[in-house]
Amino acid sequence: MIDVGQFVVEKMTPAEINEVRQIETASFSTQWPSDAFYNELHSNRSAHYFVGKVDGKTVDYGGIWVVMEDSHVTTIAVDREHRGRKYGDILLGHLIAEAISRGAAWMTLEVRESNAVAQNLYRKYGFATVTVRKAYYSDNNENALVMWAGDLRGELYRNRLNAMHG
Repeated sequence: MIDVGQFVVEKMTPAEINEVRQIETASFSTQWPSDAFYNELHSNRSAHYFVGKVDGKTVDYGGIWVVMEDSHVTTIAVDREHRGRKYGDILLGHLIAEAISRGAAWMTLEVRESNAVAQNLYRKYGFATVTVRKAYYSDNNENALVMWAGDLRGELYRNRLNAMHG
């Protein structure tokens, strides 16, 4: 078992947006517009965003949209200095649990074709590649893999989550 220290996942508030933007800038070659997180928190009833913190410092963040039985991971990133400590794994598990609690049966996401680390994490949670979106990323025209996980409310998936997180 990996010691995750004082890592906690909390609902994102506007107070964390600056820290989230710093992680995003260091993690992605293209960023959301500066007001996007604020708008997601205040104007999008389908949006649910969370931060992971260690000793009060934001070290990762992620968000989902849940619309009826479908959910979509909109973004997830871990601060470079805190990678490899399972924080992203725990946060993804939290996002999935949140989606399930809101009635989702399916979850989808897009991931860069070159991001093998993220793809492996998603596969661990039962995501499978269903298609490729050609030239999806505007910074370099890289393809995106579209991945889906299904039957999130089923016994088999629940057993998978329990085996990973107890």
